[in-house]
Amino acid sequence: MRYFTFKGRKRKASGTQESPPGAAPQKAAKSTAKQTPNSASKSGPKPKPTQIGKWEAAIVAMKGMFRDCSDVVYHEILFSHGVKGCVIFIDGIVKTEEIGNHALLPLLGLEDVPTQPAELERQALMVPQTSRCATYEEAAEAVLSGNAVLFVQNREEAIILHIRGGNRRGVEEPQTESVIRGPREGFVENLRTNTALLRFKIKSAKLKMKTMVIGEQTKTTVVLSYMEGIIDPKLVEEAMKRLSEIRIDGILESGYIEEMIEDQPLSPFPQLQYTERPDAASAALLEGRFAIFVDGTPFVLIGPVTFWQFMQASEDYYERYIIGNLIRWLRIFFSAVALYLPALYVAVTTYHQDMLPTNLLLSIAAARETIPFPAIVEALIMEVAFEALREAGIRLPRTVGQAVSILGALVIGQAAVQAGIVSAPMVIVVSLTGIASFTIPRFNMAISVRMLRFPLMILAGVFGLFGIIIGTVLIAVHLCSLRSFGVPYLSGIAPYDPKEQKDILVRAPWWKMDSRPGTFSPLNRRRLGQAGSSAKKRGGGTP
Repeated sequence: MRYFTFKGRKRKASGTQESPPGAAPQKAAKSTAKQTPNSASKSGPKPKPTQIGKWEAAIVAMKGMFRDCSDVVYHEILFSHGVKGCVIFIDGIVKTEEIGNHALLPLLGLEDVPTQPAELERQALMVPQTSRCATYEEAAEAVLSGNAVLFVQNREEAIILHIRGGNRRGVEEPQTESVIRGPREGFVENLRTNTALLRFKIKSAKLKMKTMVIGEQTKTTVVLSYMEGIIDPKLVEEAMKRLSEIRIDGILESGYIEEMIEDQPLSPFPQLQYTERPDAASAALLEGRFAIFVDGTPFVLIGPVTFWQFMQASEDYYERYIIGNLIRWLRIFFSAVALYLPALYVAVTTYHQDMLPTNLLLSIAAARETIPFPAIVEALIMEVAFEALREAGIRLPRTVGQAVSILGALVIGQAAVQAGIVSAPMVIVVSLTGIASFTIPRFNMAISVRMLRFPLMILAGVFGLFGIIIGTVLIAVHLCSLRSFGVPYLSGIAPYDPKEQKDILVRAPWWKMDSRPGTFSPLNRRRLGQAGSSAKKRGGGTP
């Protein structure tokens, strides 16, 4: 079943408006140029690129571009027959030993320096990857991207040496998605390390990676990765279109891109998933989704997504399906507890006391006898205090943050009960709610649940159970109208598809999941081959 209509988007990432169907491409381009805030039409015509000319002029031009940049190195060399050369690079982000061993030493050993840059690359340079540039602007961008640029006297083109280096964080276990069983490696801040980790998982030529540069000042490299033949080509086109429309001075984290390409930016629910795990990104690509890598961050964006995927963890697929299903049901149940428990307590104790057993009602009444606040105020005080303690525990140093959050909750809760500000049942309810919210595996979905808890409590305090029903209906209507790159947010349940039930509320055995989700991969749904069919027969009891 295909859902890629792409009509639910409320806001363009760059502030432009879509041209009407049938409009000429020239008019659409002209309209975009007029409305884009950072377009050339707004800031005036861009200067023409300056061609690389004489030796002295080239060095002076590069030094002029990088004036007051103390980390830029200009290493001048004298080749045979008095030919001059200069290597320009930024100290700390290139492999300086490769410049000496694979570029300068071979050139110094030449009796005659070739006149053509192409011959120079083939005959002398031992750098694995090189390219050429003909303008100062290209040379400056190459230097800023972590490469070295070689200028040779009387040559009209400079040679870019792709020898990026520098000290970056090594591959470590992800901190936000820890597992008991599964791979221990996680993405890092280096883009090429991240794409290499993905290549280690998927050794197929159908794994495609399209590169673009976003950010007028930061020039951040962004890679869109997908599996050709599995993903819907229209989805790739839509993702590339939204990325190419971004106009901003800098991209420092994938969160910048997430806000600019999501369908409904005003929704409290996340419409893109992020992950630090290469196995999670690989699994998403094999289902027909795409991944967006951003240089400088370990968090990779995955889309499109559905609501159910935020309730799934990597371990659901690594443990046997019986264990995985029990944990998944526990997770879904406590997600509902995290959303509804405080509101239910407020509604029942305020308006519907007759729903409680007599002994429980007398116990709660005795605990609340000296409390000066109504239940809704009491709940709001405790919830805000708990959220503040949780935020403090995150922001403090790791060695003391956990202890402060735990001790703070114990001390403040006990002191508040003894002072008669809040009741003991309310402390229990808030504690259970906080623990339940930690069972949601995705942090951005857990934040949404925690945020929606407050309007539900207010509705419960004003209207009782009817307020909770009103809030639930509004949330359900919003979820049904929400889309992620044209895919309904509740796909599989609304609209209902019986073929999609193998990995929503339950996770079927791997020998049962012989097809990919049709929501993401309508072209190639076949997942299992002959070996999988044999396992399916054994699972069915056939000898």
